[in-house]
Amino acid sequence: MNAVIDRPESQTEDIRFAFGTFSLGAVLVAVSIKGVVAILMGDDRDALRRALADAFPRARLAHTETALRDTVATIVAFLDAPHGRLDLPLDIRGTALEQTVWQALREVPAGQTTTYGQIARALPLAATAQDVGAACGANVLAVVIPCHRVIKADGSIAGYRWGVQRKRKLMNRERVT
Repeated sequence: MNAVIDRPESQTEDIRFAFGTFSLGAVLVAVSIKGVVAILMGDDRDALRRALADAFPRARLAHTETALRDTVATIVAFLDAPHGRLDLPLDIRGTALEQTVWQALREVPAGQTTTYGQIARALPLAATAQDVGAACGANVLAVVIPCHRVIKADGSIAGYRWGVQRKRKLMNRERVT
């Protein structure tokens, strides 16, 4: 099935996407010419498609299940066993602060957690715990940029773009025993 969603704004790029299913729900995988640009998790494919359109409002979105079958399979396997790095080209987009936060998060090993404040204090530029939280909220590369490894200073689990229950399950899955 190849459905194209045309956007009324000027077209700046083409993004192809496809859906998969993993142990914690549905996943939408989106790919630009440079690499994987979004991995969105949820329970409702229509909501995921809308989230993709919201994240890339000037893109021409093409639903291409067959063309992305192998990419989706690789990502589903990674989501179900996220102890390593995803071996696919990535197209990570964000502000300078978001990019810096996300790079710091990618250095947090699976099975470990950090706090929003710890990340903020370790950054090479001025940032607050709230800035780190906002960067996590802007992340569209679920698990690849492991925002699920960030907790509040008191050790509690705070919000997560894809749901606190998913965050808890991802953290439990990564725990080293």
